[in-house]
Amino acid sequence: MDRTAAWTRVKDDKKITRFASEYQTYLNQSKTERECVAASVALAEKSGFVNLKDIMSANQTLKPGDRVYRSWMNKSLMLFIVGSKPVETGMNILGAHIDSPRIDVKQNPLYEDSGLAYLDTHYYGGIKKYQWVALPLAIHGVICKKDGTKVDVIVGEDPKDPVFCISDLLPHLSQEQMEKKAAKIIEGEALNLLIGGRPAPEKAGKGKKDEKAKDSVKQNVLNLLREKYDVEEEDFLSAELEIVPAGSARDLGFDRSMILGYGHDDRCCAFPSLRALTDYKGVPEYTLCCILTDKEEIGSVGATGMASHFFENVTAEFIGCLGTYSDLTLRRCLLESRMLSSDVSAGYDPEYASAFEKKNAAYLGKGICFNKYTGSRGKSGSNDANPEFMAMIRQILDADEVCFQTAELGRVDLGGGGTIAYLCAKYGMNVIDSGIPVLSMHAPWEVISKIDLYEGYRCYNAFLAHARPLDN
Repeated sequence: MDRTAAWTRVKDDKKITRFASEYQTYLNQSKTERECVAASVALAEKSGFVNLKDIMSANQTLKPGDRVYRSWMNKSLMLFIVGSKPVETGMNILGAHIDSPRIDVKQNPLYEDSGLAYLDTHYYGGIKKYQWVALPLAIHGVICKKDGTKVDVIVGEDPKDPVFCISDLLPHLSQEQMEKKAAKIIEGEALNLLIGGRPAPEKAGKGKKDEKAKDSVKQNVLNLLREKYDVEEEDFLSAELEIVPAGSARDLGFDRSMILGYGHDDRCCAFPSLRALTDYKGVPEYTLCCILTDKEEIGSVGATGMASHFFENVTAEFIGCLGTYSDLTLRRCLLESRMLSSDVSAGYDPEYASAFEKKNAAYLGKGICFNKYTGSRGKSGSNDANPEFMAMIRQILDADEVCFQTAELGRVDLGGGGTIAYLCAKYGMNVIDSGIPVLSMHAPWEVISKIDLYEGYRCYNAFLAHARPLDN
């Protein structure tokens, strides 16, 4: 079945352009999970959401129409709008992850070699390591000092800032390198960030400068860090510094129909999910929920990943503030909920056609994409959504004239991927993967279509407004 190009059904270009511009601003502000949570909370509070912790502290009871949010460790976030029906009838949930592949700074990272200063790193998520060399890179993150002070770090984004890079070998000397497999051309331990090359200035009154002073370039970097951030070398032990591409998301193509940016996976689903919730007007029939979660790129593990109890615990706190908490109420709420696990899909790329099966591929410009199952090979690690749920979604989207398509993640047996869908499906709720097609997924710079982004937003709006419990 061939799906209609979404651009042919556009009635108002201005809405698409405006939404894409707002997304690009959000993307530029949200290159780490912490930045994404901060930007999302600011947007939520502007739309009338209040912190669930404040509701709990004041011993207040929530009522239909109330809007609350709860963040966890500044890396995951949940938002709710209370519905008019009892919470046992389930929630309409949008879920997306806000972490992206990147390179992290090790805990003991700073060293000097041959008059150059470097930060040692460890890559995060599934990347092609050779794509990260010879690019302008920025450092984002936090440094936490022993006295409890938290120092925010962003270097490389302002035009006046310096940038950093990981060097590559010149073609003239790379004969041996080029004979290696792509996975080995750049080794993980070779992803070291070049950050300095000037020795520390000679101290006044010390006489002639000692050109052999040990680690003088490293010391100069430490002096600059102390001057700007008031941190010491040992403070790296309690730092969380992420290396990401420097620069802003940009319009792509003469027709400006696409966006080139870092972190589309999965912030191009997180933003329209968030906006669909914050833009909702009035009191919903069923309680609405949006989840923005961390650690998906490394298996949804850890205290802030979807495999933790964060989702369940916050939902329990929320139900407690409704004044109706019991373990059975929580279980019924989760069991009866409906969810779109909003994660990107691999966009069909004609330059790499052999990696796809064309009838079941996601195409840029044809709207939001649904994956009945993800996983790999024999659907390993897949949620494999129920057809009854997909039928309801088809009815909802067709009624609102939302452009959508269905796909698999590449050719069978070639590879595969995972999402958070199966982690929510364990509660018995109906879940299906839905998201935006992406070219160059997991590369430093990824590509999406503006129309797919907007149709995703329209899809999430329709789902929140019209999804209903199914007879399980």
